[in-house]
Amino acid sequence: MKYVMSIILLTIIISTVLVFNYRLEADSDVTRKQLAGLDMKKVERGRYISMTSGCNDCHTSGYLMSEGHVPEDKWLTGDSFGWRGPWGTTYASNLRIIVNQMTQDQFVNYAKTLRRRPPMPWYSLNIMSNEDLESIYQFIIYLGPAGEPAPAYVPPDQEPTTPYALFPSPPKNGS
Repeated sequence: MKYVMSIILLTIIISTVLVFNYRLEADSDVTRKQLAGLDMKKVERGRYISMTSGCNDCHTSGYLMSEGHVPEDKWLTGDSFGWRGPWGTTYASNLRIIVNQMTQDQFVNYAKTLRRRPPMPWYSLNIMSNEDLESIYQFIIYLGPAGEPAPAYVPPDQEPTTPYALFPSPPKNGS
């Protein structure tokens, strides 16, 4: 009986190792295929833009408060910290999930036509050059999908359950 149990246990262990190694190889193949089409100059430019244009300030949890000291593998995964104002409460989305579902052309079109609630500066994204948007796209693809979706929008008449910053109403015209 002891011998049979040992053989069963050994079979389970070997099967698990083989399946795990197969999955690692399959995942590596997908990663290699994704990375093979990237222009590393654009990836570097996209990294630079995400740091200097404020993308990480909102879309990377803790980035702003840590003065940018967040490991790159956590970048652009969204945040559960809310931005509340007369529009309701919005959250910085997980760009690594969203963008990895798009082609480069789809992302450029998306960025050029995007309209969002505050504090997202969509108007700045709308006027970026195609080359800069392609660089952002390639950097996000380089990072790969990670993290969880950000919390859903909360209407103005509902209290968010997450921490948030409160924005005042904008001044009336002529004030």
